[in-house]
Amino acid sequence: MSRSPLAVLTRAGFIGYGLVHLLFAWLILQIAFGKPTEEGDQSGALRTLAEQPLGEFLVIAVGIGLLAMTLWQVYEAVAGHRADRGAERAAERVASAGRAAVYLYFAWTALKVYQAAGSSSADKQQKLSSDLMHSAGGRWLVALAGLALAALGAGLVWYGFVKRFEKHLLTGAMGRTARTVTRRLGVVGYVAKGVAYGIAGILFASAAITYDPEKARGLDATLQALRDQAYGSVLLVLMALGIAAYAAFCVIQAKYRKVDAPDVTSAVRSKVAA
Repeated sequence: MSRSPLAVLTRAGFIGYGLVHLLFAWLILQIAFGKPTEEGDQSGALRTLAEQPLGEFLVIAVGIGLLAMTLWQVYEAVAGHRADRGAERAAERVASAGRAAVYLYFAWTALKVYQAAGSSSADKQQKLSSDLMHSAGGRWLVALAGLALAALGAGLVWYGFVKRFEKHLLTGAMGRTARTVTRRLGVVGYVAKGVAYGIAGILFASAAITYDPEKARGLDATLQALRDQAYGSVLLVLMALGIAAYAAFCVIQAKYRKVDAPDVTSAVRSKVAA
């Protein structure tokens, strides 16, 4: 197990990532019961965190952890996954590049929340979609973005259902109970995230077809749309529980995730000594 500073920060980052998703689950519950929320996605979760005592410090700490996770996944995309071979290694590297982009986005969002700058991410998504839909080519781009998001959602559901996440965990260091709990949290968490992103993608594509930018507000619009359906509140409660399960899974990863990160500090010291 790597003990480099980057690996330590990455493991701390998983705790912060879990905290963000726990707050996201709380916002989903607020929407389920008809209570107003500023923004029903991970950005809104960070804003909620910033409003708590020591919230600004926690947001910066989460941002630093997410930045460390970004650097770790960039390294994995460039030189990692040495245990895999051929197409499997190539696929894992592409997946790491995707994770790096996601972690970087949330790190950037944490910085913006700390600075209290700009409008909500949902508003930005709606404005961008509206601007793009003024042209036929732009509407195609919005539709393709929606299909890509829906594909990501389907991929997350598959990833959780087949328990693909287990190959990235130090399962040998877990006891039987810990393995069982981790497996169940991972399955439920990834499936819940996948369903949320999948529905958001469908709404994006629908926005392009019907020329309705209101639908292109990402997860925020997804949750609002679900609440307006029959048994919508029940579905949202179940989704909140699933996202909370993913939050717990993230915290478990802080200890048991395989983190192969280079020790940059030692490398620099070695070169200086030489």
